Amino acid sequence: MTQILTIVARIEAQEGKADFVKAEMLKLLEPTRKEVGCIQYDLHQDNDNPHVFVFHEQWESEVLLQDHLNTAHIAEYVKAVDGSITSFVLNRMTKL
Repeated sequence: MTQILTIVARIEAQEGKADFVKAEMLKLLEPTRKEVGCIQYDLHQDNDNPHVFVFHEQWESEVLLQDHLNTAHIAEYVKAVDGSITSFVLNRMTKL
Protein backbone atom coordinates (compact mmCIF):
# COMPACT_ATOMS: atom_id res chain seq x y z
CA MET A 1 0.00 0.00 0.00
CA THR A 2 1.34 3.42 -0.98
CA GLN A 3 1.49 6.14 1.65
CA ILE A 4 -0.08 9.45 0.71
CA LEU A 5 2.43 12.28 0.87
CA THR A 6 1.20 15.27 2.88
CA ILE A 7 2.78 18.66 2.29
CA VAL A 8 2.54 21.60 4.65
CA ALA A 9 4.06 24.68 3.06
CA ARG A 10 4.27 27.87 5.14
CA ILE A 11 4.80 31.09 3.22
CA GLU A 12 5.25 34.49 4.80
CA ALA A 13 4.88 37.56 2.61
CA GLN A 14 6.92 40.69 3.15
CA GLU A 15 5.23 43.56 4.95
CA GLY A 16 2.76 45.20 2.58
CA LYS A 17 2.88 42.32 0.06
CA ALA A 18 0.22 40.01 1.56
CA ASP A 19 -2.53 40.89 -0.93
CA PHE A 20 -0.19 40.51 -3.91
CA VAL A 21 1.22 37.16 -2.73
CA LYS A 22 -2.27 35.89 -1.90
CA ALA A 23 -3.52 36.79 -5.38
CA GLU A 24 -0.60 34.94 -6.97
CA MET A 25 -1.18 31.85 -4.79
CA LEU A 26 -4.89 31.80 -5.57
CA LYS A 27 -3.95 31.45 -9.25
CA LEU A 28 -2.31 28.10 -8.40
CA LEU A 29 -5.43 26.43 -7.00
CA GLU A 30 -7.37 25.53 -10.12
CA PRO A 31 -4.53 24.22 -12.31
CA THR A 32 -2.91 22.31 -9.44
CA ARG A 33 -6.13 20.59 -8.43
CA LYS A 34 -6.37 19.25 -12.00
CA GLU A 35 -2.90 17.69 -11.90
CA VAL A 36 -2.39 13.94 -11.91
CA GLY A 37 -1.68 12.79 -8.35
CA CYS A 38 -3.18 15.79 -6.56
CA ILE A 39 -5.56 14.59 -3.88
CA GLN A 40 -5.91 17.84 -1.93
CA TYR A 41 -4.53 21.35 -2.43
CA ASP A 42 -5.88 23.96 -0.01
CA LEU A 43 -4.65 27.44 0.82
CA HIS A 44 -5.10 28.99 4.27
CA GLN A 45 -4.36 32.48 5.64
CA ASP A 46 -3.51 33.12 9.28
CA ASN A 47 -6.33 34.87 11.16
CA ASP A 48 -3.95 36.95 13.30
CA ASN A 49 -1.17 37.64 10.81
CA PRO A 50 -2.44 38.11 7.24
CA HIS A 51 1.11 37.85 5.88
CA VAL A 52 1.25 34.13 6.77
CA PHE A 53 -0.18 31.48 4.44
CA VAL A 54 -0.20 27.69 4.56
CA PHE A 55 -0.79 25.25 1.76
CA HIS A 56 -2.07 21.89 2.98
CA GLU A 57 -1.58 19.36 0.21
CA GLN A 58 -1.88 15.64 -0.37
CA TRP A 59 -0.15 13.87 -3.24
CA GLU A 60 -0.19 10.28 -4.42
CA SER A 61 3.62 10.17 -4.52
CA GLU A 62 6.85 12.14 -4.31
CA VAL A 63 7.29 11.73 -8.08
CA LEU A 64 3.92 13.38 -8.74
CA LEU A 65 4.75 16.18 -6.29
CA GLN A 66 7.97 16.78 -8.20
CA ASP A 67 6.00 16.90 -11.45
CA HIS A 68 3.84 19.59 -9.80
CA LEU A 69 6.88 21.58 -8.70
CA ASN A 70 8.13 21.54 -12.31
CA THR A 71 4.92 22.91 -13.88
CA ALA A 72 4.69 26.19 -15.76
CA HIS A 73 2.20 27.63 -13.24
CA ILE A 74 4.62 27.04 -10.36
CA ALA A 75 7.47 28.61 -12.36
CA GLU A 76 5.27 31.63 -13.11
CA TYR A 77 4.33 31.95 -9.42
CA VAL A 78 7.96 31.77 -8.28
CA LYS A 79 8.95 34.45 -10.80
CA ALA A 80 6.00 36.70 -9.87
CA VAL A 81 6.61 36.64 -6.10
CA ASP A 82 10.39 36.93 -6.28
CA GLY A 83 11.37 39.53 -3.68
CA SER A 84 7.94 39.45 -1.99
CA ILE A 85 8.44 36.45 0.31
CA THR A 86 10.10 36.64 3.75
CA SER A 87 10.16 32.89 4.36
CA PHE A 88 9.12 29.63 2.76
CA VAL A 89 9.18 26.30 4.62
CA LEU A 90 8.00 23.09 3.00
CA ASN A 91 7.46 20.01 5.14
CA ARG A 92 6.96 16.55 3.64
CA MET A 93 4.88 14.54 6.09
CA THR A 94 3.41 11.06 6.50
CA LYS A 95 0.20 10.38 8.37
CA LEU A 96 0.74 8.17 11.40
